Amino acid sequence: MNRVPLLFLNVVVIATCGLIYELLAGTLASYVLGDSVTQFSLIIGIYLSAMGVGSWLSGFLDKNLAKHFVEIELAVAILGGFSAPLLFFSFANVSYFNVILYGLVFGIGTLVGLEIPLLMRILKDELDFKKLVARVLALDYVGALVASLLFPIFLVPKLGLTRTSLVFGILNAGVGIWGTWLLENLIKKRDVNILRVKGFIIIALLAIAFIKADALTSLAEDNLFTDNIIYAKSSSYQRIVVTKGKTGYALFLNGNLQFNSFDEYRYHEALVHPAMLAAPGSPKRILVLGGGDGLAIREILKYPSVESVTLVDLDPAMTGLSAALPALAELNKNAFEDARVTIVNADAYVWLDNNQVESFDAAIVDFPDPNNFALGKLYTTRFYNLLKSKLKPNASVVIQCTSPLIARNSYWCIIKTLEAAGFSVKPYQTTVPSFGVWGYALAKTQPFDAPQAIPENLNLKFLNEKTFASMFEFSSDTSLPDEEIEINRLDNQALVRYYESEWRKFE
Repeated sequence: MNRVPLLFLNVVVIATCGLIYELLAGTLASYVLGDSVTQFSLIIGIYLSAMGVGSWLSGFLDKNLAKHFVEIELAVAILGGFSAPLLFFSFANVSYFNVILYGLVFGIGTLVGLEIPLLMRILKDELDFKKLVARVLALDYVGALVASLLFPIFLVPKLGLTRTSLVFGILNAGVGIWGTWLLENLIKKRDVNILRVKGFIIIALLAIAFIKADALTSLAEDNLFTDNIIYAKSSSYQRIVVTKGKTGYALFLNGNLQFNSFDEYRYHEALVHPAMLAAPGSPKRILVLGGGDGLAIREILKYPSVESVTLVDLDPAMTGLSAALPALAELNKNAFEDARVTIVNADAYVWLDNNQVESFDAAIVDFPDPNNFALGKLYTTRFYNLLKSKLKPNASVVIQCTSPLIARNSYWCIIKTLEAAGFSVKPYQTTVPSFGVWGYALAKTQPFDAPQAIPENLNLKFLNEKTFASMFEFSSDTSLPDEEIEINRLDNQALVRYYESEWRKFE
């Protein structure tokens, strides 16, 4: 049997598994720590430097190269395979998560860096040096391509982070066992049997963990959340968790609180009604961007003039949450079952850019905070110009804008960006106990006065004419700062930089 092609196939598997573990670590770090750009940059740098260390260390191995290669493959299987469960547990239970995260990345990178040079030295007697280097490096990059395609398109959406790491751990162990046959003539018979036993034990442990993956994730999450978890699901885009406690139900996306049923009405009444009351005449066509929980729609449907509501939210798991969780359906008054509501699962930026739709009387923009560049693009002048093109003349827009107290520069960056896009803006804020002081922006394409009167038939729990008027007043520590505030554009993402620096102080 010609073992050379099969050993070259190992190069592809090694490179694919190594990059998968790196992507897993980066994704988990951005989930739990935020600041995705910094986390991925650090992890890529640490992983690549560790591979260099591994390559250097390979020079100290002179004997039993085939045995060492298989042992390293099995070590990668253990460390990489259990990386995601280990990181979940570490974040939930220890204060030095960063040390474990970067140490794990460095360990995997070092082991992967050891493998390729050892394999090249094993093959050096069977292929001339020029062809050997060319083929190994080419296949190494092929493996990186395979990993970069599989990870976002198939692995995370279908398997989730925990199962992905376990599957590739099993694959690494399988390669190690396979190597005992391919390199059998280079390994002592007694060592071959020991390596195979180790490999099958590792596969069995990883397989058990794969079967129990949901239980492992839930066990880790139980330590992250104070209240009992009643629903948990990993979608293609995020981890969705709903808890129930003394104060009610709470929704978390990637560990970040989105609402608590105890006080969400304050947030959503403040979000929706200024835009609806500022819209010209009786608003009929309403656009909602984000807001997949349906709570903003609940408030919109209180207006009898509304004929249609178009909700654009990226994640079908989020817009389908009401159907899976009766408690949320009760909370949003079965908003998604109303015949006037149309759900579009799409990226709001792409949808605004690509779809020609009839103009809207009002738009409610309820995106997550801009803690990464993917979200930051939804707060740029380009995005607001796209939104403006879908509005009727004098239509109203409201945007949630993070906290003007905690993230003062971030808040006013959004206001200034709206103005740069041609909107006249009325900033306002209110207090939501679960979040603290929270900010919004009411905007129109023409100068306007903030609405004053609130109809009596809206059945509001929080807003009245006094609280409505007070929302447009800012204290000294939340008003526009004296320093110059940058405009958030696609090519600078100033808002993400503001946001990361301000919120990091409270982590």
